[in-house]
Amino acid sequence: MPAKTPARPRAAAPRAPKTNRRIQVRKSGVHGKGVFALQDIPEGETLIEYIGEIITWKEAQRRHPWNPEDPNHTFYFHIDDGRVIDAAVGGNAARWINHSCNPNCEADEEEGRVFIKSLRNIKAGEELNYDYGLIIDERYTPKLKAEYP
Repeated sequence: MPAKTPARPRAAAPRAPKTNRRIQVRKSGVHGKGVFALQDIPEGETLIEYIGEIITWKEAQRRHPWNPEDPNHTFYFHIDDGRVIDAAVGGNAARWINHSCNPNCEADEEEGRVFIKSLRNIKAGEELNYDYGLIIDERYTPKLKAEYP
């Protein structure tokens, strides 16, 4: 039996609060569910970590749900060339944050972990969103920008 390699100490990453009473998942006018601010949130605030099972791209492709109603919907978050976070397994509210081309948040990857941070002051009641960085066929871009402003 091979010896276990000791875990390397990691630099401390910014922590989102354990009990997050600043945000809430509810129905969204953008797409299905969304995440909303329950109170005013200042610019630069770490709101939540995007968590889930870390899998390979090959496994992500194998798992990819084929739903004719919404065939491109996943809870995958690209970490690097070999790994993906699948928030459908062990995920939290971060998986419900919708895309926007004019976002109020950003996803910040640090050492294989992803944190959602506010880009500007966010008012209570406002939906959180970030730019997914999707590369879309140019002919679909105007339609998507209209649906997900």
